[in-house]
Amino acid sequence: MTEVAEFEQHRQRLRSVAFRMLGSLTEADDAVQEAWLRFDRTDTSQVENLGAWLTTVVARVSLNLLRSRAQRREDPLETHVPDPIISAATGIDPEHEAVLADSVGLALLVVLETLTPAERLAFVLHDTFGVPFDEIAPMIDRTPDAARQLASRARRRVRGIAPTHDRDPVRQREVVSAFFAAARDGDFDALVAVLHPDVILRSDGGVVRARHTVVLEGAEIVAGQALSFGSLSPFAIPALINGTAGVVVANAGRPLSVMAFAVVDGRIASIDVLADPDRLARLDLSALNQ
Repeated sequence: MTEVAEFEQHRQRLRSVAFRMLGSLTEADDAVQEAWLRFDRTDTSQVENLGAWLTTVVARVSLNLLRSRAQRREDPLETHVPDPIISAATGIDPEHEAVLADSVGLALLVVLETLTPAERLAFVLHDTFGVPFDEIAPMIDRTPDAARQLASRARRRVRGIAPTHDRDPVRQREVVSAFFAAARDGDFDALVAVLHPDVILRSDGGVVRARHTVVLEGAEIVAGQALSFGSLSPFAIPALINGTAGVVVANAGRPLSVMAFAVVDGRIASIDVLADPDRLARLDLSALNQ
């Protein structure tokens, strides 16, 4: 088997690891490419478990990218909505199916953004990919017990914030449609009814639309904000955002925002909005034209 063929056997898993670590397909692909370069110039003939070795490499590359990103941000607590993966409402692009497996919705990625790089690595590698703590520990210069504690702390935060959404795509779409119908009609009570009492709305407007970077909590507060969404209804294109019901708001082919919804027990538990025009301009919306 050629080196290329050996590496390709592991590409999907490596891409999934990097995407959960970084929340960006572009950065994930960069991390996988860096892993390939290191693999190509390293003698791995004595490596017993190539998959584990490659996972370690891509995890270390991703960790360095996370740390660099954290240092660049002036405000580490700012609301940051990761780059969404957009698919047609009829189904996920086969290219993204493996990356989005095991429920990696945008709401989860937003919560992962609040973790420290070490917490994120420990949680993602252990809880999602089953990497033992004695293998995780050297990557973050900690003992296995310390790595276990990091993962435990991250797990508590994720379970406390990231909702476990309803799996039925038809039901998800019905709830999102009801939300926009109520917003269009200016029906405050109907909006409150479709929202979970503890719903959270996170919006990332970036530098250009800094005033649109907000975090709102509670059904009545979010419903009040959502009344302004009524004017967006004619421009809302149904889509799957990281595998769950959402919309792309676009006018004349120009995206104005991407909205992802987490539906829990028939009500909306979170809304994550990307409104940063710079990042919106770089999104791949080709799936919506299929």
